[in-house]
Amino acid sequence: MPDADAIEKLAIEAVALTRQQQILSAEQRLTQAETMCQASDFATCGNVLAARGIFGVKLGHFDQARQSFLHALSFARSHHDSWLEATTTLNLGFIAMQVNHYDEAVDWSKSAYQEATSSGYENTAEGAAGNLGWAYFQLGDHERALEQFVAAENNAGRLGSVRNQLKWLSDAGYIYRDSGDWSRAAQAYSQALGLAREINSKEDIVNALQDLARVSVLSGNLDEADATIAQLNSIESAGGIRPSATLRLTIGELAAARGQPAQAEAYFHSVQKDPAAMMTTKLTAGFELAKLFESQNNTAAANRMYKATLSMYEAARAQLKSEESQLPYGANAAEIYDHYVHFLVQYGRSDAALAVADQSRAQTLERSFGEPASGKRSRPASLNPQQAAQKIKSTLLFYWLGQQQSYLWAITGTKTRLFLLPPYQQITELVEHYRKALLDLKDPLQDSNQDGESLYRILVSPAAAALRPGIPVIILADGILSQLNFETLLVPGAVPGTQPNAASSVQTHYLLDDLIVSSAPSLAMLAAAKPTGQTKQKILLIGNPVSPNQDFSSLPMFGLEMTRIEGHFTSAEVSALAGQQATPVAYFASDPHRYTYIHFVSHAVASRTSPLDSAIILSNPAGNEDSYKLYARDIIQHPVNAKLVTISACYGSGTRAYAGEGLVGLSWAFLRAGAQRVIGALWEVSDDSTPRLMDELYQGLTAGESPAVALRNAKLSMLHSHSRFRVPFYWAPFQIYSRQ
Repeated sequence: MPDADAIEKLAIEAVALTRQQQILSAEQRLTQAETMCQASDFATCGNVLAARGIFGVKLGHFDQARQSFLHALSFARSHHDSWLEATTTLNLGFIAMQVNHYDEAVDWSKSAYQEATSSGYENTAEGAAGNLGWAYFQLGDHERALEQFVAAENNAGRLGSVRNQLKWLSDAGYIYRDSGDWSRAAQAYSQALGLAREINSKEDIVNALQDLARVSVLSGNLDEADATIAQLNSIESAGGIRPSATLRLTIGELAAARGQPAQAEAYFHSVQKDPAAMMTTKLTAGFELAKLFESQNNTAAANRMYKATLSMYEAARAQLKSEESQLPYGANAAEIYDHYVHFLVQYGRSDAALAVADQSRAQTLERSFGEPASGKRSRPASLNPQQAAQKIKSTLLFYWLGQQQSYLWAITGTKTRLFLLPPYQQITELVEHYRKALLDLKDPLQDSNQDGESLYRILVSPAAAALRPGIPVIILADGILSQLNFETLLVPGAVPGTQPNAASSVQTHYLLDDLIVSSAPSLAMLAAAKPTGQTKQKILLIGNPVSPNQDFSSLPMFGLEMTRIEGHFTSAEVSALAGQQATPVAYFASDPHRYTYIHFVSHAVASRTSPLDSAIILSNPAGNEDSYKLYARDIIQHPVNAKLVTISACYGSGTRAYAGEGLVGLSWAFLRAGAQRVIGALWEVSDDSTPRLMDELYQGLTAGESPAVALRNAKLSMLHSHSRFRVPFYWAPFQIYSRQ
């Protein structure tokens, strides 16, 4: 009769032998334990399944190991073994990372962390937090990655796990390194090196030295890098370590910096061919090769390498399953795209540069509703920007903010012109200063705000010849420009159609007075837009909820706004969900796909760390925690075909911008779900002014005006009202985002 203790002993011995590289003996113990478990259902048999998974990982047989851990997880759940469940999900997350399935690693690591935390397994929780950080790092979400690494390092120190502490310290160093904070990166690696020497771990000493060598090269301390690499060579000679992909990348970068192109090229190619190298390391090697060829004036080879590296990135991104994983992943290619765009412009290929720039845009948003998140994007074989501008009868202003040089393409139905703009940092500083003035309730006109004037001169004035009264202008913003309402920029001279007032100190006017402005995610989306064929006007009006808690109080103006909007439609055209009826469940049950207009009147919250956790706050009749939140992640799962979705709430546009995607939040979610246009707010909205603005918006819409024209006219009414609402804080937060 099999004995539970004997099975447990065999499982423990198998794991120990596996870690000691005694593979044959470990296999014998595992086989013996598995045979005993066939005749019994002891709780310890779950540990045998997990031991088989650890054995598979050691051999590099990740598919087999994954199956073993999945069997162990099923066993743990059926036997209510929380320890086995926590450690098994931790290992499944680790395996996912080994095969570059980082979005899957996030899911498993979160599960492991939650189970370990709730059950008090501190060491497992610490490991899960660190693994979660690494998955986020590989996905390009550095903000959340650093948060996890710091937490894991602190917990490892508290638990006395020096090996783990130095590991999470090093990982935090990667975040500092990639953000250009060489000093903090070197400090983290030096601390990790000290801990590695404290426990005399050759592997960790080598890893820390490799990291220090790389940051020395990147920061230009080439002699320091040489000295560190010499230490690594001496360790290799003494006892045998094979240079890792990271070290070979560093040596290649050092050779390139010292003007040794042949040596650099050989090292970069070796990294690209290494099946064990991480995808981010391979992308960096490809990028370095492209720059190396460019420095040699080998433009054909540089062009091929830029294309090949971005194709590699696109293929890796296509494997990601969820929007939440895809959104930050663009950060892994942002610098490559920037250099490639600059390269193409420098060699007189501005049309190709525009196509590459647009290729980087809206990579997640571009997919139609119902299309799986994974899979390659379907884009037109060739993109004709002028045809797109002609089709939608608009002038397009496409911006690219680059580290060395920024660009503006002004596109009309007959011509595309390229203008050179200042680097990213200069524009960013101006936008940040100007936004602060707007949010502080300043009056830029009265103050003759220099930042507002400078931003107009830099961003719009070069393309002034392409701008015509009555012709809509669509902004395709980049980076921080997605947080700027261009309508607030200050244009020299009097308002068109008025006489200059020599006695007035105000010698500028807002761009709102000149142009009909909206925003779009990408040229490809504009080119692909199709007519909807909707004929009947139907509106879903949802809001004025019952306060779910003290954080979200009911406001009298909610009801006033709904009443005013409802007055612009017949009773047959309106479906209203208010008070207790205004719930997320009721929204989904209403079949939102059938409405021309969808309008929310409520509070909203924007999550910076996890934008898809942004939510519209509705009623909570069931009293369940968070059941009153209409999350962005749920919005994208329910298709809409609305001509216009309006989120009359604070920060509807979101607060976090991702490379290529712009601001991601509630507005983005409704566009992703299929809305043709969305109106969302860039900042907090006023309870006093918003009902008035929305009333005039719908007055224009029901009179036949387009959403962009109706919104502009509502804003102009406030701007020229001679009331306190003339200040941009009240009319400028609302921005219209369009697919067409």
